[in-house]
Amino acid sequence: MYAVVKLQGHQYRVEPEALIQVPRLAAEVGAEIPIESVLLLQDGEVSVGQPFARGARVTAEVVRHLRGPKVVGVKYKKRKDYRRRWGQRSDLTELRIRTIQAG
Repeated sequence: MYAVVKLQGHQYRVEPEALIQVPRLAAEVGAEIPIESVLLLQDGEVSVGQPFARGARVTAEVVRHLRGPKVVGVKYKKRKDYRRRWGQRSDLTELRIRTIQAG
């Protein structure tokens, strides 16, 4: 059984007990988060929502808050003595999918 859910503008394929990393959520570690925007649900047969599957629900638990890997960008112009470097790290929340309920 798996589902495709929409969370904070991103789509994730989730299964029970799977770990996913999403952009930082304002929730405490250990909190249960219901996800009601289920786009697709596969439980023997595939049901696709229009836009969301009726009655389908995914429950997730916040495992931890973390920061992603550093992404470094560089600008460079030859023979002009111009070099610019920058970097950034995304704030992430790791979720464990607990249950997937069909409607």
